[in-house]
Amino acid sequence: RIVGCLMCDTMHHQWLLLAACFWVIFMFMVASKFITLTFKDPDGYSAKQEFLFLTTVPEAGRFAEEKHFPGELKPTGKMLGDSRPAQPLVYLERLELIRNVCRDEALKNLSHTAVSKFVLDRIFVCDKHKILFCQTPKVGNTQWKKVLMVLNGAFPSIEEIPENVVHDHEKNGLPRLSSFGEAEIQKRLKTYFKFFIVRDPFERLISAFKDKFVHNPRFEPWYRHEIAPGIIRKYRRNRTETRGIQFEDFVRYLGDPNHRWLDLQFGDHIIHWVTYVELCAPCEIKYSVIGHHETLEEDAPYILREAGIDHLVSYPTIPAGITAYNRTKVQSYFLGISKRDIRRLYTRFEGDFKLFGYQKPDFLLN
Repeated sequence: RIVGCLMCDTMHHQWLLLAACFWVIFMFMVASKFITLTFKDPDGYSAKQEFLFLTTVPEAGRFAEEKHFPGELKPTGKMLGDSRPAQPLVYLERLELIRNVCRDEALKNLSHTAVSKFVLDRIFVCDKHKILFCQTPKVGNTQWKKVLMVLNGAFPSIEEIPENVVHDHEKNGLPRLSSFGEAEIQKRLKTYFKFFIVRDPFERLISAFKDKFVHNPRFEPWYRHEIAPGIIRKYRRNRTETRGIQFEDFVRYLGDPNHRWLDLQFGDHIIHWVTYVELCAPCEIKYSVIGHHETLEEDAPYILREAGIDHLVSYPTIPAGITAYNRTKVQSYFLGISKRDIRRLYTRFEGDFKLFGYQKPDFLLN
């Protein structure tokens, strides 16, 4: 009898253990299915890319629940299986910042401009893929032009594009928005994917000065022989100074509230140093994405994905560290320039600083 009881007890424990094993296996299968559904990549991105997306956008899930976007702001990202927008929060915040600054009456003169022919001349069109790109010189625009040239079919690949063709608007196959009729312009502005790139406004001015007046790699002699003498004649304080144009002369010209009469003489060459507002009218045109030069390694692939062209073309490789903000360089260029002249320069470009979230350069102003 005792032996029988022990055998029954042993069998009871075995049945309990077997049931527990089945329960664990069942729970594991459920968990595996859940994980598969949650992390499945809807767009065929690699596991590494999907992980980066999930860690970059910890709050993305909030948007589906709240269904709230500031004003008319709408997500342009592709949608995941659970209807969450795949647009990282940083890009939405950039657009919202622009909307808020555009509403600021105190900055209206610095943030608004007419969508004139000058602006429409800056916007390049890719009808095949419904893309508009506003050119902001000295912010890596040459590479974006190459991307559009390939998309427009002018060249089979970026590597095959000769440098001298990129900026030749008769050969690069990039139509400007200004070349269309009014109705066609409005249709494209309303329906196409629109973007442009910005960088710290003062660092951009340094780049423009170096490129056009110091190095001049594309051999554009009119900058040194026509534009520079005009700036020197009006803005150089020491008339006995015989050196070529200095950055200080350039700063005085740009910060002068009456700079426009010289601008008219210089024509379209001023595109290399006028404000982003004057170039792209961000308060009048509702852009889809604003990229930042400082984060171009992340922004360029993101823009290609959002425009739906990442499977067709890649942005050229970005050399390490080339897009990082260089405060030391900025300080060295402004060294010796009067605070009055720097403040006047900031007053002109304040709209750019505010619209695109760049910190006021107090280390230069105070």
